[in-house]
Amino acid sequence: MAAKDFDMPMAEGGGSYSPVHVGTTTAPPNRITLHLGVIDLPYVERAETGKGKKKPKKSAATKTTGEVAEILEEKYGVLDTFAFARLPDIAKALEDSIAGQLETMMMGGNPSGNPFGGAESSITTMMKNFVSLQEIEHMGIEGVPTKAALNGVNHRLKHPYAKANPRRPSFIDTSLYWSTLIAWFD
Repeated sequence: MAAKDFDMPMAEGGGSYSPVHVGTTTAPPNRITLHLGVIDLPYVERAETGKGKKKPKKSAATKTTGEVAEILEEKYGVLDTFAFARLPDIAKALEDSIAGQLETMMMGGNPSGNPFGGAESSITTMMKNFVSLQEIEHMGIEGVPTKAALNGVNHRLKHPYAKANPRRPSFIDTSLYWSTLIAWFD
């Protein structure tokens, strides 16, 4: 079979990854789909302490990690870029996870309820490393590294916009987005 006969990987919108569905509008019901996303949590402004300081804002306008992930995906393609850059590593993690479950069964053990659990964990770690180790900043994405990262904007610090703040990785400001990255299979 020639290489052209194989389906090419394609990242779909919303940070989900699944193979191309040539000639179909929906995937077959038994197709495995890898989803890359975040656990949806609200961003809440931290409380400022001291006399006369305001309490943190809690309003309907507060963004969530899901909304931020959609914005970042639209503007920079963070998760799509990860999927394409690490496709061989993702495939290896899936292979290892399934092989581990098969080995457990062959040795008389009971497999876990999720044969993809090991791969999900490995891929989640790969995603976090892709951002925190600044690998994404070398992928040729326009606007990356971000100006905020280059300027050291860091809302975990007392003075987030101070010029003395050290440069940080792109997409890790409060670290909430980064810490909620997750991969799962359907």
